[in-house]
Formats: sequence, structure tokens, C-alpha cells
Amino acid sequence: MYVENIREPADLRDLDYEQLRDLAGEIRDFIVSAVSEVGGHLGSNLGAVELTLALHRVFESPTDAILWDTGHQAYVHKIVTGRQAGFETLRQAGGLSGYPSREESPHDLIENSHASTVLSYADGLASARDLGTNPQRHIVAVVGDGAMTGGMSYEALNNMGHHNRGVIVVLNDNGRSYAPTISNLSANSQGVDVQANHPSIPDRVTGRLSEALTDIRQNPVYVKRQRRLEEFLQGLPLVGNQAGSAMDAFKAGVREFLQPPSFFEALGSRYIGPFDGHDIEQMEHAFHNAIELSAEGPIVVHVLTQKGRGYSPAEDDDEKNLHDAPVFDPLVGPPKAVTTGYTQAFADAVIKEAESDSRLVAITAAMPGPTGLIPFQSRFPDRFFDVGIAEQHAVTSAAGMAMGGLRPVVAIYSTFLNRAWDQVVYDVAMHRLPVIFCLDRAGVTGPDGSSHHGVYDMALLSKVPGMRVLVPSSAQELAQMLHDATALADSGPVVIRYPRGAARQVSEHEVGVGLHARKVRSSSDPASAVCVVGIGKMVEIAEKAAAALADQGTDVTVWDARSCAPLDPDMVADAASHRHVVTIEDGIRDGGIGMALATEVCEIDGSVPVTPLGLPTKFLPHDPKSSNIHARYGLDVDGLVATIRNT
Repeated sequence: MYVENIREPADLRDLDYEQLRDLAGEIRDFIVSAVSEVGGHLGSNLGAVELTLALHRVFESPTDAILWDTGHQAYVHKIVTGRQAGFETLRQAGGLSGYPSREESPHDLIENSHASTVLSYADGLASARDLGTNPQRHIVAVVGDGAMTGGMSYEALNNMGHHNRGVIVVLNDNGRSYAPTISNLSANSQGVDVQANHPSIPDRVTGRLSEALTDIRQNPVYVKRQRRLEEFLQGLPLVGNQAGSAMDAFKAGVREFLQPPSFFEALGSRYIGPFDGHDIEQMEHAFHNAIELSAEGPIVVHVLTQKGRGYSPAEDDDEKNLHDAPVFDPLVGPPKAVTTGYTQAFADAVIKEAESDSRLVAITAAMPGPTGLIPFQSRFPDRFFDVGIAEQHAVTSAAGMAMGGLRPVVAIYSTFLNRAWDQVVYDVAMHRLPVIFCLDRAGVTGPDGSSHHGVYDMALLSKVPGMRVLVPSSAQELAQMLHDATALADSGPVVIRYPRGAARQVSEHEVGVGLHARKVRSSSDPASAVCVVGIGKMVEIAEKAAAALADQGTDVTVWDARSCAPLDPDMVADAASHRHVVTIEDGIRDGGIGMALATEVCEIDGSVPVTPLGLPTKFLPHDPKSSNIHARYGLDVDGLVATIRNT
């Protein structure tokens, strides 16, 4: 067993290539075993084993910065940097993070759990190095799992090329993000004709020519001779400029024929590849040459890998190559992923609405499966749009669709909508466009940690002029809200936000309508009672707390807010008639819905105290049980009961 003896990257350099192949197999077995026990990201890490080993044999982390985008492909990096023992606590409370973590290791320079940012980090680090304040020698940015589809990647490439920053970009191209990558660049590099969806006719010719040119282009001797030839041609009397232009035109013609070299070089980065991302020796050779070539500016090393490699259940998973997995039996693999809870309620509801409204279209950013849109895609393929990891584009494209007469539904995780804040405010809301945002994974989300908790959306979106923010407390409420939103959107955008996990099932009479709140429980004497306003999933907590208090002789009124922006004036007036008001929400307390309600209650009767309960404005840790995080901040039944008793 080689894996047990790898405690730091230097231990890899004593192994020969046959031993490295055995080690790669052991690492795959280790990852499958570890993830099967606690859940986590699987497919992306199985595909990055040889790539990670080659990187750590050539570069000397942390003297050389190895940066991961996205960070969920860094499990192998964690293993070879001394964190094997921690994998039994992967994504558990107080345990190993599922992403790079600066608190865990000096080898983790950035905590990159959202995509398409690493090239900007690399550009900044290289700038600091060139100005003498950053001691790192080489800056290596590993871009994979569709992160190259995000706009920031291209902005960074453009700037790196313009300033000639010596950054080594490793494009880990597995043709996928969560789902298959939405990118002509990836499709072409994988030998696919994206127009006809079959192997490209000139593959054989271009493949051989590409291999030959790659061997030439990554040779530092060739590069130096090319520079001397260019200088010689430019220096020729009378015809120098024409000769230089002719050479440039010839090179441009070759680049146009062989995408993606032309793409990267147009942005100022040298390109070599593609290489076999599972051939350690080939990649090491490419990385050594890239080090020399990076002295002249940024260089892209393109490697092709297979997501889920070496584990047949992952290789055979057409949807996502087991991108992520719950606890499972490693001998048979995880059960087929199915949508559940609020996501399933949305999946059913959006199809129902689309069947009755031909204007309705659905948009997602690289996550059709997790947002529940695969059934919609199958039912309405021409009305489904996956834009890749490009949330900003998704929102403004939706704005354009709305301007053109469509009724777009943008299905996205709450945490990822933060990346498109400007577009939500100025491209959609300011134009009062009929766009419906359906935010999955809102609130505390559990094992993925601080970057994935969707705790800011209510506080932020409720401040956007004209935005309506709806929060369902059951599967039936979500369906009703989506139906209502199609009409409400006539006067501007609507947000429906809902949590990860199970959804309550309620009867028809327990469902509200429109922008109206719903009174769940009435007190016999409001003037002596406490009014609890629950928001979304917290309504169930409020009901249970009220029932527990009623058994002890304490009378409590309970409202389901439903509409958080605007707040129902009838609910606010009723709350103001009580001796005390308590609000409870699965979002940040500061600037949240509870504080907004407190302001409106005060306008009616300034003597009525309001106690808003919510999450603190801090980065919350990961914990597989969201309820543990809620309990920590008094957002469970016991915590709410204690708060009401103290009023």
C-alpha cells in the first residue's frame, strides 16, 4: 500500500511510474471508501487523480501556489498533503472541509468553492510576485468541472495576457461541470461536432496535426528560435514588415484551424495540448516545459480527463458521473439520484405551469438535475436553457427573454444568485421585467459549509424596489406560489425561495394565496398573547413551539408570513395587537424580514416589542445536520419556546 506512506508531496517523487499507477488505483479506492461513509464529491476527484500526482511531483507546494477551481476537485490534493486521516470526518461538524480550507493546511491558499474565480486569484498573486511582495515562484491555476464557462475566467485570461503574467493555467477538461459542460470550447477539444453531435469528420487529420504541433509548441528551444526568426524577418530591409505579417498570417491560419489554440492565444496566452490527463509522465513533461514557457507570459496546459474514472458506477452515470453522492454501498454504488422535497415540488409545478402557459421557459446555470429541471427539459426541450456556470448571463439573458415576451423562470441555488446581484437589481428589477427566480437550497444547507449556506437572499432581495419575495412552508405552498407568480410577474420580478430537503405535505385549506399571509393559529386574547411570525420552513417550528406552550397554559398566535416583501398589512396589524411579537427565519437576522416587520409594527404601535430570531451575520460552519446549526442559534422548537417564555 503506497497511499499510507504519502504524508507530503515530496513522498511522491521517490516513486517510479509503475508505482504511481498503483498509487492512483489506491487513491481511487480510498476516495470511494471515504465518500461512501460520509457522502461528498466523488466523480470530479476520481478524474483528477493522475493530474494531481503530476502537479505535486513537478511543483513544490506551498512554495509554488497550486490553486483549484472548483475546489470540490481537491480531495486528492488533500490526501497527498497529509490529510488522509481526516477523511473519516469529511464534511462532518468540526471535521475536514469538502473544499480547500486555509485553516486546514498551508497547501490550501484559497477556499474556492464557487467556480470561475481562480484565474483572477492567479493574476493577482502573479502581480504581487512580480512586484516583489509574494515569494511564491510559480502560480498554477487548475481550472476544471466547467469553471471555464464562467465569465470571470475570460476576464482574467484577457488581463493576464495583456500584462504578460507568468501564470500556468491547467485546464482540466472532463467535458462536464455538474452536467455536461455548456461550451463549444470543451466540445471541440473532446472531438465532438457540436452542431451535429457526432465525431467531427476532420478529427483524424487534426488530431495528428495537433499532436505534432503540441510537441513543437511546448519545446522551449522552438520558442526561442521563433522569437529570433520574428526579429530577423522584421529586420529585413524594405520587406521586413511584409515578411513579418506573412508569418503572422500563416500562424493565425493554423490557429483558426486548430481550436482551442486560437481562442487562448487571441487572449494573450500560449496554449499547449491537449494531453492525456491520466498519463502522469506525459503531463510531467508538459508541466516542466510550461515552467520555462511561462517566463514569457501565461500558458494554458490543456489536459483531457474522465470524470468518475476507475469506478464503474460513476463512469456509467450519464447525468453527472456521480459528481456528488450520499452515503452508499461502495460495492454497488449510490442509488440513482432522484429529486425530493421542495425541489420535486418545484419540478412538478413548473411543468404544470408550462403546460398552460406557452410563454414560460426555464433557465439554469449548469445544474438541471439539482434544481429539478431535467423533467422540464425532457418535456419542453426548446423551452429549456442551461447556460453553464454563468449566473450573471443567466439573469440578464432572462431579462432579454422577458423583454421579448417570454416568461422566464430562473432556477438557481440561493448562494449562487449572489454572483448575479447586479444583474438582478439593474437588468431585471429596474426594468420591472416579468422574471421569476426560484431559489433552491435557501437557508442553512448543511455539509457544504459557509460558501453554500443560502442565508443572504431574503435580506438582500427584500430591499430591491418592486421585488416580491415569497417563501413557502410546504410543497403545496410552493406550487401555489409559482402559479401566482406567473400573474404577479406582470408588474415585475418575483422570487420564490425554498430550502434543501424534505417538504411538508399539507391539506388544501392550509394553503394561502397571492401576497397574503396565512393565520395558522389564533389566540383567545391577543392583548395578552405572543404573536409568532414564521417564515418558510420555520412555520413548522413555530407551530410545534406554540403547541408545547399551549400545554403549559401560554397562548400563542402563529402566522405564516408567505410574502416577505411586501409584508401583508393585515398580518402586521394583527401582530401589533399582541403584547409581544417574535419572528423566526432561516436567513440572516440583521436586515432580515423580522427587522422589516418590526419597523412596520412600530409604525402602528411603538410600544409593542418585536424580537427577530435569525442567523448571525457570520460565516457558518459545515454540519451534515442543518438542525444542529439552527439549534445553536435558537432556531429550533426549544430555542423558540425559551424566547417566548422570556418575553
